Amino acid sequence: MAPAFVCRQLTKRYGATTALAGVDLDVEPGELLGLLGPNGAGKSTLTKIACGLVRACSGHAEVEGAPAGSTSARSAIGYLAELFRFPDWLSADELLALHQSLAGSEGGARERMELLELVELDHARATRVDAMSKGMQQRLGIAQALVGRPRLLMLDEPTSALDPVGRRIVRDLLTGVRDRGVAVVLSSHLLSEVELVCDRVAILNGGRIVARGTPAELARPHGVEIHTGSGVRSYPRAAREEVPGIVAALVAQGEEIYEVRVLSSTLEDAYLEAVGATQVVAHAPAEDAA
Repeated sequence: MAPAFVCRQLTKRYGATTALAGVDLDVEPGELLGLLGPNGAGKSTLTKIACGLVRACSGHAEVEGAPAGSTSARSAIGYLAELFRFPDWLSADELLALHQSLAGSEGGARERMELLELVELDHARATRVDAMSKGMQQRLGIAQALVGRPRLLMLDEPTSALDPVGRRIVRDLLTGVRDRGVAVVLSSHLLSEVELVCDRVAILNGGRIVARGTPAELARPHGVEIHTGSGVRSYPRAAREEVPGIVAALVAQGEEIYEVRVLSSTLEDAYLEAVGATQVVAHAPAEDAA
């Protein structure tokens, strides 16, 4: 089976600005890949090349074995841009019907209702876009990306306008889509969301992939901390397997043990190390539209 998406030595320049500088990436069917990086790292450019909206200067990209931008590649992709705007006067149902027409989907009313139920907007079928909160519009955007049963979803900041409940809905939705064999490329600044839901992570900086792996692989061990009766003992180079021996030695010395913590770095630590500590890392906002 061909990868859902693959690119080799992909480059893109806008005048004197290099957006991508030789990117290699594979996304397998049924894989949820988190694409991270600061503003200007090349995430949106990579997404747009995959969707056929932008042409690469060199290298190549394929969707399910077909050249990116070809008719067969486009038919396999569902896409949600970071900054999208739907016609204000359309209802949710009318908007999905429009995108069914654009995608050549024959799913009809049944597909539309299934998608609205999937994003928990079935109660808003007749609601106009201009009467929806920003978060509702975001979820509607995900529903339109799923029109026609695409096999690769390219989502650019799909949870940016959602409150915690909305983000949970989207997380559950994405894992459910992945479990049906659909590949998902999730571009996001919310590291906590990526860490919770993604199988693998690729970090872009300066148009290059500077780190990749599972969240667990990127978050390395950082030693052991033991709270004793005489204070906190730190063992920065100790591994989890050494804990029983350390505790036994402390007890033999007469120490009372109250807590043992195996420390590890987070995805945020790995991100900052990869792109530089001066970059700002975004967390889930305290207040968002539902």
